[in-house]
Amino acid sequence: MEEAVLLNQTSLVTYFRLRGLSVNQKAQIAMFSMFLIFYILTLIGNILIVITIIYDHRLHTPMYFFLSNLSFIDVCHSTVTVPKMLRDTWSEEKLISFDACVTQMFFLHLFACTEIFLLTVMAYDRYVAICKPLQYMIVMNWKVCMLLAVALWTGGTIHSIALTSLTIKLPYCGLDEIDNFFCDVPQVIKLACTDTHVIEILIVSNSGLISVVCFVVLVVSYAVILVSLRQQISKGRRKALSTCAAHLTVVTLFLGHCIFIYSRPSTSLPEDKVVSVFFTAVTPLLNPVIYTLRNEEMKSAFNKLAGRKERKEEK
Repeated sequence: MEEAVLLNQTSLVTYFRLRGLSVNQKAQIAMFSMFLIFYILTLIGNILIVITIIYDHRLHTPMYFFLSNLSFIDVCHSTVTVPKMLRDTWSEEKLISFDACVTQMFFLHLFACTEIFLLTVMAYDRYVAICKPLQYMIVMNWKVCMLLAVALWTGGTIHSIALTSLTIKLPYCGLDEIDNFFCDVPQVIKLACTDTHVIEILIVSNSGLISVVCFVVLVVSYAVILVSLRQQISKGRRKALSTCAAHLTVVTLFLGHCIFIYSRPSTSLPEDKVVSVFFTAVTPLLNPVIYTLRNEEMKSAFNKLAGRKERKEEK
């Protein structure tokens, strides 16, 4: 009987209103232009990385296999929210249906959680490559890489299903305005016409715990790597330091958002939207820059893909 009542209450809400980033028309036009450029560059940069890694057999190594997965996730992650935000810029009523909102939350958390697990796996890959170089191809063989890829995608899917199902079961019959430019679990559950204290605890213990634990594991892993690098020769040390610095930058930008949003109760803060912009639009754009800017192998592969002949041997 209670379930029937909840279903009836839930059916009262057929759509939500997204408040967006700003109500100022000039600011919206400026943000539309900026985020359209960000999104196009994100697509071009990440898709180019995936194509280059597939095309160049020199990059068929575990590190670049995981990097191609990261680029694919970044394209998908950005596509979940940014196109809708761009379209809403020109709409007075920024509406999203209940089903579309649930779908957006599902894929948002699928790609976000999968990326967290992927960054952790990439840290482990770098640890083995730097601290145990002679055993690297034995430990990180292709079978292990494929199993790790399946595991992180499976983990992201389970996490997303669990989190989304908690949201669907809640009754929605009152407020319908989400204080953001996309649907996310903390903002949506605040609109439920029931006590969500237990759900908030579950979110913190799920998303928050995953973010914090993975962040700690990543920081410890890179700390061990940095200690190990002190004993290596200068050339290999510089290259490894550059790689680790790139990884740590991505980890800080991405997991910083997750810890900030999901490790506290569902209360709105002025900084939430700014952090969400970095999470959905900026970080996916920065990843290809961070991972390729100082990477000579990727630069060489880009040149090869573009049909340029390398001219290196004179000295």
